[in-house]
Amino acid sequence: MKHEQQHQHKQHNHAHAHNHGGDDFDWAAMADLLELEGEVHGQYVQQAIAELQRLTAPGDGDGDSDGGGGDRTPRRILDIGSGPGVAACRLAQAFPAAEVTAVDGTAQLLARAEQRAARLGVRVRTRQAEFPAGLAELAAPGTADLIWSGQVVHHVGDQQGVLDALAELLAPGGLLAIVEGGLPTRCLPRDLGFGRPDLFARLDVAMAGRFARMRAELPGSVAVVEDWPALLRGAGLTEVHSRTFLVEHPAPLGDEPRRFVRANLERARQTLGELLDAEDLATLDRLLDPADPACVDRRADLFLLLAKTVHFGRRP
Repeated sequence: MKHEQQHQHKQHNHAHAHNHGGDDFDWAAMADLLELEGEVHGQYVQQAIAELQRLTAPGDGDGDSDGGGGDRTPRRILDIGSGPGVAACRLAQAFPAAEVTAVDGTAQLLARAEQRAARLGVRVRTRQAEFPAGLAELAAPGTADLIWSGQVVHHVGDQQGVLDALAELLAPGGLLAIVEGGLPTRCLPRDLGFGRPDLFARLDVAMAGRFARMRAELPGSVAVVEDWPALLRGAGLTEVHSRTFLVEHPAPLGDEPRRFVRANLERARQTLGELLDAEDLATLDRLLDPADPACVDRRADLFLLLAKTVHFGRRP
């Protein structure tokens, strides 16, 4: 599957890893960025997994179909659009008795997932499949206990249709967790000390326009109100709710998140260049120039702050 990532987030730079028709990204070449993103965004994934553990605990009191108190530990977990397997490995650590399968359309990314699992000593299987065309081949309907899909669904033209298909893979009582939406990334003060203030607000606008064009150009694109809880209910799921989790790396920024910020700004410069004016391009160039004292490699005020929203639903 493919991510057009991360909506660098918003610098929207879609370092996710999924395949949808019509995009021109080399996802295998982006493997390093995808893996780095998974590490840097780990805070929200761990918080979401804690919510999944709560929802799968016996007798959690949320009106489960088995009447409460039964064994709800997931035995079969699918990470749809897994990329290099960072979330899949975290799921395997959280649910060691489960069979976790990382599913992606890019073989090189799945090889990364296998290497990561071996390095961490967790059990993760891999399965190459396009999204959503390969869904029917993943599992028999009603056999998955938990499906995780991080920022993948919006890369499919018919979002309701693909949620319907994911819901059909769930066993009774099974959980679907999709990551969609949140808050834009911020990494620097509003006024950088040069250029016009509010650079990142303008990057948000440029990326939003680019994202809207991507959605419109997808095969079979269907316009829907992106009310994700309503879409999950439309797929027949119950106990639907959303949680938003924070990713916060304060200044002074460590090496790994600093590299992530640089990579996302480089991608923003590459993909949004024609949408920005000369002054904003000059500001980005200064931020990315290693010889400039104001570059992101040197700034003591660099931080990383964003939020991700995860939507949960259970098959009755």
